[in-house]
Amino acid sequence: MTRPPTLKAIPAILLALGALATFHVAFVFQDFWWLVLGYLGCLFELRRLPTSRHAFYVGLMIGLGVYVPQMRFLWDIFKAAAIPLWLILSLFHAAFLLILNRVEVRWGSRVASLLLPVLWCGIEYLRSEVWWLRFAWFTAGECWPPGLAPQILQRLGVYGLGLGLAYTAGQGAMLLSATNRASRRRAWLGISSACAVFALVTLLPTSREDKATQALQVAGIQLEFPALPDLLKGLDSLTRSHPEAELLMLSEYSLEGPPTKALKNWCRQNRKWLVVGGKQPIEAPAPEAMTPAAMTPAIEGTNGTAMATPLSASGLPWFGSNAPKERFYNTVFVISTNGDVVFQQAKSRPIQFFADGEPAPSQTVWDSPWGKLGIAICYDASYRQVMDGLIRQGAVALLIPTMDVEQWGAYEHQLNARMAVIRAAEYRVPIFRVASSGVSQIIDREGHETDTAPFPGPEATLAGTLRFTASGGSIPPDAGLAPACTAATAAVILWLTLVSWRRPQVPGTIR
Repeated sequence: MTRPPTLKAIPAILLALGALATFHVAFVFQDFWWLVLGYLGCLFELRRLPTSRHAFYVGLMIGLGVYVPQMRFLWDIFKAAAIPLWLILSLFHAAFLLILNRVEVRWGSRVASLLLPVLWCGIEYLRSEVWWLRFAWFTAGECWPPGLAPQILQRLGVYGLGLGLAYTAGQGAMLLSATNRASRRRAWLGISSACAVFALVTLLPTSREDKATQALQVAGIQLEFPALPDLLKGLDSLTRSHPEAELLMLSEYSLEGPPTKALKNWCRQNRKWLVVGGKQPIEAPAPEAMTPAAMTPAIEGTNGTAMATPLSASGLPWFGSNAPKERFYNTVFVISTNGDVVFQQAKSRPIQFFADGEPAPSQTVWDSPWGKLGIAICYDASYRQVMDGLIRQGAVALLIPTMDVEQWGAYEHQLNARMAVIRAAEYRVPIFRVASSGVSQIIDREGHETDTAPFPGPEATLAGTLRFTASGGSIPPDAGLAPACTAATAAVILWLTLVSWRRPQVPGTIR
């Protein structure tokens, strides 16, 4: 079969620019979420670039065009070291277009359109969940507004939704480029089948057992690296403002070590449950022997004072830091109304390049008086592999103490908060998230925010009710589908490699 015409320079440039424009509009303005189909469709059309080298470099430039504008805050955090991070993330777009180009050359457009969703989902999952520098933001499924039809995320998952969108976009591109009746009929059939699946997923009713029957009153306050007196003062203020709250929560890294005696006494005297972030030293001196300088490097706060932070003064721990190396778990502690630490959970996925502690040796849910509550710390909420484990253990609600430093900027805070909304809709469980400088959220089981505290919002509070079922949430089917797509993508790469070694491609034809 003769290969379809390859793209010339001008059409290729227009398609690349179209991909970038549609992605940014769809991601930033969620009323225009449907433009993500244009983004994926343009990427699919770029499979017809003349050579694999063209496909790779065009994909790399598109990746940079996606990540650099959306992640300008990395420069504020890492300075020049942000450049290799942007490049590494962009390699996944480059690999996607390279593989799709080889599929087009070897097997033709029809096979490419069918493999498009598999390759897209497989590479997205690899980037987000599998390899060491996992980064789960800016997937195609994140463009979907959870409040529009939360059943979509619950029954497909963010990776499954991306797969469905990629399939629909590919069939749409095939329809627009069809040159005969049979090709148009196949494309219409593909689009119709995708629409039917989305409609079925949206319209299927929920079971009666899925109705929320239990409630927990919660409240939180935003404090960034507070001294203990300020922390206790903030808790006093929070209790006066929201005396009905049964469980209070502070952010990640609110403490420089385990809970102090004074904090435990406060919980006992005020008869409040408290969830608070701190540090659990590993083979270290007793907490009272540790100075703040030994605990973490320091950066200058907005009020001109030095404050402890897991980020080194230079932005990267291996640059210019003379602080002693400390082994610890980034830990959330639960203090009961009796003043006892009854549960603690370490962070499962510490942030790379930060002095963020060591990975948790295990992950369990807190068997609280209200049911099983899952605790994830900050960036853990971005990872389905981490959060799936909590839901699998029967979590009925999720608590997410978070530290987003104010100097990282408003947009980074908004992006991090966006992931919590997606997780609530995916699992159909409420989420209570308190961030050090915003955006803090109480999110219901449908992915709607019922209360928030703003960025930067020092000492801002939020309060509300978590409503949940006794049976807990459910895990979307993409928990198995997405890894299967990654395995299938690896198989396609292996097959293309073997075929190219054994039987070189004749220019201008497709086998």
